[in-house]
Amino acid sequence: MKRLLPILLLLLASCGLNGNYRDTSIPMVSVPEVDLTRYQGLWYEIARFPNRFEEGCEGVTAEYGLMDNGRISVTNTCRQGAPDGPVEVAEGSARVAAPGQLKVKFVSWLPFEGDYWVIGLNEAYTVAVIGTPSGDFGWVLGRTKALSVEDQAFAEAALTKAGYDLSQLYYPQHAS
Repeated sequence: MKRLLPILLLLLASCGLNGNYRDTSIPMVSVPEVDLTRYQGLWYEIARFPNRFEEGCEGVTAEYGLMDNGRISVTNTCRQGAPDGPVEVAEGSARVAAPGQLKVKFVSWLPFEGDYWVIGLNEAYTVAVIGTPSGDFGWVLGRTKALSVEDQAFAEAALTKAGYDLSQLYYPQHAS
């Protein structure tokens, strides 16, 4: 049963059974271009909208890399319960669906892919804001464990423009 739990959670998540955190009557637009070479590497999860598959996760990171087959490797790491808690890792891959839009898959044999739209990306590639058209998911990522006031304002503006309710954001703790 323990092996089936992540699969069941992924299926539930793909069915939109998470909270809807955005006003979907507001059009969501992805950034016009993402340089995947600059985007690859380690990102810290600064904030997220609560979701089932990250329940209890602190010290969350996402690492992206370019693969020989043209896909993008995705390695999400969670520390369960505390910034220094037990490590859980989810590995998947993504493909470019359109400019600024990826389709992500964590279980290769399932036909489901999740939306991953980059709706904010600063020029330095140090802050990325991710959303989904359904509004069930959203993340703020940074190259460091905390954002400057200016970078936080940039991220919040991107989420607000896409119709997200910022009051629902969760800020995971990171080890110092």
